[in-house]
Amino acid sequence: MNTFLYTYFGSVFLAVLLTPWVIRLARRIGAVDQPGLRSVHERPIPRIGGVAIFLAAMCPIVAVLMLNNPISETSRNVQKHLTAVLCSATGMFLLGLADDLKDVPARRKLLAELLIAGLLCCAGVRVSSVALTHQWGVLDLGPWGWLLTVVWIVGITNAVNLSDGLDGLAAGVCAIACGVIAIFALRSGQIVLAVFMLALLGSLCGFLIFNFNPARIFMGDSGSLFLGFTIGACSVMCVAKSAALVGLTLPALTLGIPIFDTLFSALRRFLEDRSIFAPDRSHFHHRLLELGLQQRHAVILIYLATLLAAGLGLFMLVRDDLGSLAIFGGAVLLILLLFRVVGVIHLRQTLTGLHRKYAHSRQERDERQTFERLQLYLRAMGRRDHFPPLPAGFLAEQTTSREGEHSPFPWWQVVCAAAEQLELARVSLQATDTDGGMETWIWRRPDTGGEGKLIPAHFARLMTLGFPIHNVAGKKCVAFEIAVLVNGSLRSANHRAGLFLRLAEECVLSKPPVAG
Repeated sequence: MNTFLYTYFGSVFLAVLLTPWVIRLARRIGAVDQPGLRSVHERPIPRIGGVAIFLAAMCPIVAVLMLNNPISETSRNVQKHLTAVLCSATGMFLLGLADDLKDVPARRKLLAELLIAGLLCCAGVRVSSVALTHQWGVLDLGPWGWLLTVVWIVGITNAVNLSDGLDGLAAGVCAIACGVIAIFALRSGQIVLAVFMLALLGSLCGFLIFNFNPARIFMGDSGSLFLGFTIGACSVMCVAKSAALVGLTLPALTLGIPIFDTLFSALRRFLEDRSIFAPDRSHFHHRLLELGLQQRHAVILIYLATLLAAGLGLFMLVRDDLGSLAIFGGAVLLILLLFRVVGVIHLRQTLTGLHRKYAHSRQERDERQTFERLQLYLRAMGRRDHFPPLPAGFLAEQTTSREGEHSPFPWWQVVCAAAEQLELARVSLQATDTDGGMETWIWRRPDTGGEGKLIPAHFARLMTLGFPIHNVAGKKCVAFEIAVLVNGSLRSANHRAGLFLRLAEECVLSKPPVAG
């Protein structure tokens, strides 16, 4: 018991001692977070608080493991795994520190996280089997354990990273998670993991003195990546030693708000056709601010919700039957209900967005297949003396010149077929030679081309654009002007216009028209 107390209060003392020094260091080297569109602070704030958290947590851990005491004797049984966790957590801290000092691209950072998590799995820290309840026995995961471990650790790491949006938010939520995992580790006899979590808890408690609103320092990626990774890795070790699924479900409930916030953010960006790494101001804590809560009150509300979820999760420790799964399901529903009340979840809009996304993807796939078939036909023309017939279903006529005569150029049939299939209203082509000779071809869609003919209601809009194509070898200039039917969305019209222009350019460059 004395070792636990020394570990916790030693970490608190070190965090209180080191954080002011880190604040001065950050200002001296310019490691400060400037106010921006996504930030809620109005003045530059030092952003390498993770340095203080890392040192305040790691120093007591290393000291306890190196000194002669019962805990250090116990640690020798799992020395390989402990060394792997300490080294990988240090690597994650250095990755976050590099991002704080020199912005690391999001994709490279994610690849580094996957690599570090994979190396930790190779060292033996992974979930090999789980037991839903003692009645159902143990389920061997086999190779799927590797995937579950990497996804879990990287997911928790990024969930904590994304939750660091308000003063004291990530530090407080992680402190609660560390306390809950420490309780589980003590109950399951994993003394070394309890020391890990108590050291992290102490460092966060000391850091919160400077990080709670109004914050004097931010933990930055050096702190959030280190905390998320260490919490995820230690929870995996809990499951690896006890095979109890509660080792994952308990921290999952405690970090439920950051986890679901990350999932809904990724879904929202997917539906908006944005990169999942793109920043925004639609996170759970941003919604609370939009509802009129002050930053301090929003953070306290999230603390209370986290404590409630963690409290429900602790009841899972005393149930070894299906009741524990019922508790977990009920707690998850409460978290989802909170997201719904705040306005993060809109089920009807989400389903509508998924349907629209699927419809757009299917339409673009069909349009691309049309483009590829015509492209194959065009390339076959360049290899034969006799031109093959157009693919079935493609228009071969409507190839009128300025005088009303049919065009003698087979490549123009491909242009017209593409215009028909990609739902263009009109195509005009003007070829100009260096000697001033000029000739024009025009194609019009049958239901939009003649006088007195009306555009159907669902084709009520047109997008018109022109573009030149230069054939340097032939010293010619071919100018296209097209009108695209906007049958639903500008995105679809833009996609169809892009496919048509690619095909038209290939037509002209492979079989350029001769003016005059």
